[in-house]
Amino acid sequence: MKVAIVGGTGKTGRAVGAALAQAGVDAHPLGRAAFDDLDTAFAGVDAVHLIAPNLHPDEPGYVGQVLAAMGVAGVRRLSYHSVASPYAPSMPHHLGKAVSEDLIRRSGLAWTILQPCAYVQNLLPALAQALERGELAVPYSVGTPFGLVDLDDVGEATAVVLTEPGHVGATYELGGPALVSVADVAAAAGVRARRTEPEDGTHPWLLAMFAYYDEHGLPTGSVPLTSLLGRPPTSVEDVLAREHG
Repeated sequence: MKVAIVGGTGKTGRAVGAALAQAGVDAHPLGRAAFDDLDTAFAGVDAVHLIAPNLHPDEPGYVGQVLAAMGVAGVRRLSYHSVASPYAPSMPHHLGKAVSEDLIRRSGLAWTILQPCAYVQNLLPALAQALERGELAVPYSVGTPFGLVDLDDVGEATAVVLTEPGHVGATYELGGPALVSVADVAAAAGVRARRTEPEDGTHPWLLAMFAYYDEHGLPTGSVPLTSLLGRPPTSVEDVLAREHG
């Protein structure tokens, strides 16, 4: 089996590629340069995994280009990297993924949609600084709940839906084993947590996301990912132990 990974050179794409390779799949990561000639890039592939650039200003347009190229190349199997809670009008980049999901559902392709929560790994750079300073600072509430998920688990789940039967037409939220707050993550690392103000020049969509996180967090259940992996998702504590020893 040969899978093209659109957006395959970023951290998510690398995790997906590693999991596909572990499953015996011929994974082909495609970076931004390949996007100009997707018809050629998709020649001979059996499936496409689609990861749009973060905060893309027109994700539905981007996704539409991929769908069109798949049609030209005759590729019918698609998995799409969406996000938990895409139908949240106050977060524009989430809503862009919701519109993209609709395009995919109406595409006539054999699709699967994955909706991961934020990764534990997203906090690792700030945690590295926190271990020196004794304090984890983020620009949103440290007390609201998140289903923080291990990026490696997301990669493994992607490999499962592309290589095993029964996942066409399915949409899966992907959350970690328990709802946790940033304060919980900080405590697991042995530091304090504090809400700070966003930096000047922060993208307006990120400011909107931080405001949403302040009120709601991003709670995401664990049952779908547990089912896909055949085991409990990796905990925050285990991710930190693996990444920081």
